[in-house]
Amino acid sequence: MEKSTIEWTDNTYNPWIGCTKVSPACDNCYAETIASRFGLAEWGPDGTRRVANGDYLRGPTAWNRRAGRDRHREKVFCGSMCDVFEGRKDTLDVLSSLWQVIEATTNLDWLLLTKRPNNVRKLAPWTQDTWPGNAWVGATIEDQEWTDRRLPHLLQIPSPVRFVSVEPMLGPVDLSRHLGQGLGKINWVICGGESGAQARGQHEMPGWYRNLRDQCVEAGVPFFFKQWGRFAEQAGGLVRLRGKNPDKQLDGVVWQEFPST
Repeated sequence: MEKSTIEWTDNTYNPWIGCTKVSPACDNCYAETIASRFGLAEWGPDGTRRVANGDYLRGPTAWNRRAGRDRHREKVFCGSMCDVFEGRKDTLDVLSSLWQVIEATTNLDWLLLTKRPNNVRKLAPWTQDTWPGNAWVGATIEDQEWTDRRLPHLLQIPSPVRFVSVEPMLGPVDLSRHLGQGLGKINWVICGGESGAQARGQHEMPGWYRNLRDQCVEAGVPFFFKQWGRFAEQAGGLVRLRGKNPDKQLDGVVWQEFPST
């Protein structure tokens, strides 16, 4: 989708639609809800993936031309409705096409967010010497348990930027010893809460957000606070709202920082 409403990207792109849940962060998956509502794909290991056609695959070419013309790099979140590192046989052909698209669109920064960083080096065709400068890899982590499971794999990936999306944040997360610049470090942190009808929230959440922000400030790593989700902090406590909280501030500051490349 061109001109995405997701604040940390310009566009979203999905070589296919469909996925399988792998951890608590997936429990209230917005992509599954959308796909089910419009009959786009089936979730789960036996579900059918809806693979993009050739016309869709050519879409980023136009974005690349625009970015080059405007001399402004555009970010592409891939994929908002799938996990490109899911590793299913029925997606390998379109995945091969995706790698070619990434290599050809040098004015776009591709944000490859996954819950399966253990699959990245098996599925991506690049090595440390050949990894494209516009292919960033990130992992979703929701609490310390899944941080400890996924980070060892993410930190080994030789992409120019390694990032984490702590959304939904379901528990405190300590990234302090992994934050920094260059290879083997986490270079960017995105954080936020759930916003759907079944959104999960705990009274400790504001403290978790602040602690993660402070870790990033201490390490000099850009921090992006995406949303409060369906909650707000009032009188020192967490209050559940009837809809999504539009406030993007944390302690009166809008934290929407990006890595410089």
